[in-house]
Amino acid sequence: MSFIKEFREFAMRGNVVDMAVGVIIGGAFGKIVSSLVGDVVMPVLGVLTGGVDFKDLKFILEPANGDTPAVTLNYGMFIQNVFDFVIIAFAIFLMVKGINKLKKPVEKAVAEPSNEEKLLTEIRDLLKK
Repeated sequence: MSFIKEFREFAMRGNVVDMAVGVIIGGAFGKIVSSLVGDVVMPVLGVLTGGVDFKDLKFILEPANGDTPAVTLNYGMFIQNVFDFVIIAFAIFLMVKGINKLKKPVEKAVAEPSNEEKLLTEIRDLLKK
């Protein structure tokens, strides 16, 4: 089998295509949630915390010296990213939960025993007595 044919078969499998669509939608969804957090949630949280902008929170490890910029530990960006993650994870949880509710519950059909099984069961019960 040629390399190109093998690659085409791999790329056209349903799982690979579904995964590609999921990655693209996930990237777009991530931008939406990041905007929600950065432009809606964090300003409100900043007002509630006395006007603090989380993006600007940092520890200065070494101050700027001439042309050398300051060495900082930007923990505010970390807080921002944690909020992004929590909201994305919660939104995905709600989406999966909704999809699971939309799926029809699979009813397990209880097959009635065949005549042979019924007869064998009766024989077994009689032998026990």
